[in-house]
Amino acid sequence: MEVCAHLKNVRLSAQKCRLVADQVRLKSAAEAIQLLTFSSKKGAIFVKAVIKSALANAEHNHGRDIDELNVSRIIVNEATSYKRFHARAKGRGNRITKRGCHISVWLDEAPKAKE
Repeated sequence: MEVCAHLKNVRLSAQKCRLVADQVRLKSAAEAIQLLTFSSKKGAIFVKAVIKSALANAEHNHGRDIDELNVSRIIVNEATSYKRFHARAKGRGNRITKRGCHISVWLDEAPKAKE
């Protein structure tokens, strides 16, 4: 049974966050948190928070052992963008889009080895 957690409307582009998500996909939860703790990317803070939330959900709501959980799926989708205006010369203006993303993480136990 998979346990999930979501973080919505993060003020970071989905492209930048996917770079961090690809690093921790299919790793154990403890290894993923260790890797994200020492990452210099801004997205590592948000992905780490979602993984910790999913671990807390697994332990509290479902009574799962958090040492045996792996990041089975992690998805980063685009959220709505804020449209802003930047004044330019001669009465003109440029549009600035401040992008956002939604982060979803699913944790599941590692498959058992057949004996």
